[in-house]
Amino acid sequence: MTTPESPKQPPARRRHLMDPANPRPQASRTGTGSQSMSISSVQRWVMSVLAVTTIAHFSAGLVIAAIFLDTTRPGAQIGLDVIAGIVGVLGVAAGFGIHQKNPLTPWLVLGLIPAAVGLYFIL
Repeated sequence: MTTPESPKQPPARRRHLMDPANPRPQASRTGTGSQSMSISSVQRWVMSVLAVTTIAHFSAGLVIAAIFLDTTRPGAQIGLDVIAGIVGVLGVAAGFGIHQKNPLTPWLVLGLIPAAVGLYFIL
């Protein structure tokens, strides 16, 4: 039995419950190995991947059109294949441009891959 003079002890706080008076400190993510990206960085990556893949598909479509073009005019086939190579190089340069990097890089050779495959089938 408690008397009015004795102070009543508050119940001990359970460790698994949140205490609004003492919130837990935020855990830093720098030590865990995971890196957080800003929204603009994620948007930049999504935009560059979409641009490069869309332009690469267009370049591959030009190569396919060059392969199935009338064979009586081989110059037209080669011309369309050259255009596909230019479009592919511009696609890789667009990816670097979106990331605000110098588009004049050795990686531009990757844009010539569809045209090289097309030349293999044309010639």
